[in-house]
This record gives sequence, structure tokens and C-alpha cells, in this order.
Amino acid sequence: MEVPSYVWTLTVIGIVGLLAFDFFFHVRKAHTPSLKESAVWSALYVGIALLFGLGVLLFGGPTMGTEYFAGYITEKALSVDNLFVFLIIMASFRVPRADQQKVLLFGIVFSLIARTAFIFLGAALINSFAWVFYIFGLILLITAGNLLKPDSHDDDSDGLVVRLAKKLLPASEHYDGDKLFTVQDGKRVLTPMLLVMVAIGGTDILFALDSIPAIFGLTQNVFIVFTATAFSLMGLRQLFFLIDGLLDRLIFLSYGLAVILGFIGVKLILHALHENTLPFINDGEHVNVVEVSTGVSLSVILGVLVVTVLASIFSPKGKAKNAVSGARRHAVEYLDLNYETDMNERDKIFAAMCREEDQIRKLPEKYKRLIRNETEFMDLLRSAHAEHDKAQVRAAAEGSPPPHVVRPFCVLGAQKRHLALPSSGARLFVGACC
Repeated sequence: MEVPSYVWTLTVIGIVGLLAFDFFFHVRKAHTPSLKESAVWSALYVGIALLFGLGVLLFGGPTMGTEYFAGYITEKALSVDNLFVFLIIMASFRVPRADQQKVLLFGIVFSLIARTAFIFLGAALINSFAWVFYIFGLILLITAGNLLKPDSHDDDSDGLVVRLAKKLLPASEHYDGDKLFTVQDGKRVLTPMLLVMVAIGGTDILFALDSIPAIFGLTQNVFIVFTATAFSLMGLRQLFFLIDGLLDRLIFLSYGLAVILGFIGVKLILHALHENTLPFINDGEHVNVVEVSTGVSLSVILGVLVVTVLASIFSPKGKAKNAVSGARRHAVEYLDLNYETDMNERDKIFAAMCREEDQIRKLPEKYKRLIRNETEFMDLLRSAHAEHDKAQVRAAAEGSPPPHVVRPFCVLGAQKRHLALPSSGARLFVGACC
């Protein structure tokens, strides 16, 4: 079905308007969004995408509607997977929490521009060369294989784009708010904020090479491909802050996406065989093969995602990873605090880390053994405990009463020790991770 030009115009204006609204009313002023704010705006953007899909279903018919929802769900799942990489990149550059919104919005805008270019390029290739479906299918099968690797989200090493950004664009060691340039020793230099945006942008291009063939495997309608991709990216910033504590819990997401991309890859190759014009395959004639309908595709995608999420949430390994990632995140957050940070704020973050240490302590022994072997993680917890000890001593020396008694558990089940506070004589229990 041919989409009128005025529909295209109104759709593009609406998407640009949403991005502008997001920037001026949420991102322009650096802050860390609350859980409530993230939940409300994530739900709003998903609601807008669903309403748009109902409009497509109503005015475009059941085929277009089903194609839109299948494409939207697939692209949304791939976008959530991309958040893992964004999280790793921002951790690598130690982006301040309050400035992460701006980095994410830049990533979304750049991703939308890059994917739009790939969409029209892909559509032009498909219209001219039917054999492009073979290439798209092969790309998805290779991507599915890569997702099955155990280190597909390895956060212990920087990706190629991050390494190139750090090597080719030397910058100052410290951030200057959200500025891209700063003055250091009388010279104008780049800040890490610009580097992280370059790294995010370069990574987005790599993501587009996977996601665009995936959605073309579900529909060749350019309007559906564009809108499903655009709406899957909208609200991704809010979703990041909503589920960033749950990302590591989705331990089987990569396997689920591998199944989905592999399925779509096979579907594309079957379609390529059906439309075959290559002379060395069946003498250039079409091959009689079974083609998978969009309805079946939508059912498979939803089914795989539901099984993946449920398996991740209820598995013991998922619970273990969630506790470890939470403790690591709060330990890093604590160690990044300023010397002048209010003791109440310090105590709040420290208590959250201790609760997660308590969860780790209750894990089955086989998981605790693995955690003990993570030297960097254990050192991070020890540093956070040591820093909290010092902060309590400073607070006591300055005459500030401790907010409350903290009794954290040590991951290794070590003995608790008493810390005498010289000014008040009070004794606090402080966990000793050793």
C-alpha cells in the first residue's frame, strides 16, 4: 500500500517534535531521573507507539498492522540489548550519572539518522536486486551466532569503537559539566563527553547493520520499517534509567535474540529463494519453498521473548547476577561521591550496597565461590567499605551524629569488626570484606 506524502510529513514532524520535547523539557538540565519519572515517560512512549500501530491497523489494514507490531517488538528487543553496550561504554568513560541522559539522547538521535539512511539504502537495493535478501539473511545468521558467544556483553574490555575513540581523539581526563570542549593549561581540548558521544555514535552504526536487515525480513514497506524503527528508539533513554538495574538480570536475552535473528535470517533466505534470479541457483528460476507469514513471525518473536524474560527472572543465576551488578553499581556510585557529600546520602547508597551483599551472602555456595574469584569486584567492595569507615570517622570528628547504625554483611562471611569513633565514643558495626 502506497503511503501518501502528507502522512509521511506529519509522521516525521511528530517524531522530530517528540525528540525536541524530550531535549528541552527533560535533558537540557542535567539531572538523574527518578524511578517514577522514568516509568511514567517510558509508559507514555510505549503508549504512543501502540496507538500509532492501531492507527496503521485501522487505516492500512491487518497486513500492515501486523507487520508494524512485529517490526516494533523486534526492534525494541534489539534496542534493549543495545542498552547493555551503552552501559558498558558509559562505564568505560565514567560518565557522571546526571549527564548520562544527554549521551543517551544523542545516541538515539544519531541512531535514528543512521538507520534512516540504511533503510532507504536497503529499500533501493531490494527494489533493484532481489539477491540482497541472501546477504541480509546471512548477516542475521552471523549476528545470531555472535550473540551465542558467552562474551557477547563482556564489560571487561573496550570495544573497537571505544578503543579507536580513546586513541585517535585524546581528551582531558576530567569532565567539565556536559561541555564538549574545555580549556586546559591555556589550550582548548576535547572533554570525555565528546569521546563518549563519538563512541556511542560509531556503535550505533554497527547496530544499524544488524537491525535494518532484521526488520526488512518482516516487511518491505519502507513506511512501516521507518516508523517501527523510530518508535522503538523513542523512550529508550527513559527505559535505560528504568531498567538499568535489571539489565544484567536478563541473562538469557542474548540467546533469545539469537533465536529471533536466526529465525528472521532463515525467513529472509527462504524469501530470497522464492524470488530467486541468480543464475547459479535453480537456473535463475524461482524456488518452490515455504514462506513464513507475518502472523507466524509475530507469534514466534513474542513467544521467544516471553520465555527468555521469564527464564532470566526466575533462574538462580539471574538472581545472582542481579545482586552482583547492584552491589557493583552502588560501590562505584559511593566511591565517586565528593568529600563534601552529605552523610545521609552516603549512608543511603552504602545501605543499598549492603543489602545486595546480604543477598549475595544468601546465594548457593557454587555462586558465592564464583563471586569470591572476582578479585576486581571484591576489591571494589572493600574500597567502598574502607571509604565509608573514613567518612564515619570524619563525621564523628566534625560532631555530626551518625544517621543510624549500619550492619552490613560481608560477601565472604567475614567477622564484623567494631570501629571506635573518637569524638563521641559510639561504636558502629562496619562490614569487613576480606
